[in-house]
Amino acid sequence: MKHEMYRTEQEAFWAGTFGDQYIARNQNAQLLASNIAFFSRALARAGKIDSCLEVGANVGMNLRALKWLYPSQEQYAVEINHAAAAELRKWLPDTSVLEHSILDLDFPGATGDACCDLVFTKGVLIHINPDYLENVYEKLCSATGRYVLLCEYYNPVPVSVDYRGHAQRLYKRDFAGEMMERYPFLELLDYGFVYRRDRAFPQDDITWFLMEKKAVDAPR
Repeated sequence: MKHEMYRTEQEAFWAGTFGDQYIARNQNAQLLASNIAFFSRALARAGKIDSCLEVGANVGMNLRALKWLYPSQEQYAVEINHAAAAELRKWLPDTSVLEHSILDLDFPGATGDACCDLVFTKGVLIHINPDYLENVYEKLCSATGRYVLLCEYYNPVPVSVDYRGHAQRLYKRDFAGEMMERYPFLELLDYGFVYRRDRAFPQDDITWFLMEKKAVDAPR
């Protein structure tokens, strides 16, 4: 399904030509190797993860890395760009690829009656219109059965940064901190940073936060 109308300029930006061009820049063996190293570190305290949902999956380089770590993992992807979603469908079941904006989805339900063990973003929240972030936080929280992993650019206060010559297309802030303040049942398990100049497995200056969703009404 190719969408024509969006609520925000940021959605249209990634659904269009710029999103198409992004695909070619993000498919190579070095990125896959770096992603495998990245997720093995970021999820070390999570244990086995049988199912996951990535919001903003592009062509699935993150999901491919997770498949190396968890070969039997059931995977789902949310992707707004039509060309990227078509690439995902080449190796994921059609029903596992949700070609939508995250703003248009309601969870749980995307993966059936059960939530996924893990819901994550990697370089996605930084491109969401800030007016809609609380809405996205709620969707991430309701979609996960246990873990939320945010891998984004961090800044202690919200700032807007030009992105490849485009204004109001990239935002840095404390996404995880905001989620934990809004949802006290999210508990920080681990966090870290991966530098773009890492000599073996570089990432794009990503700060990651692994949170666990605790039962709200746990029996005493």
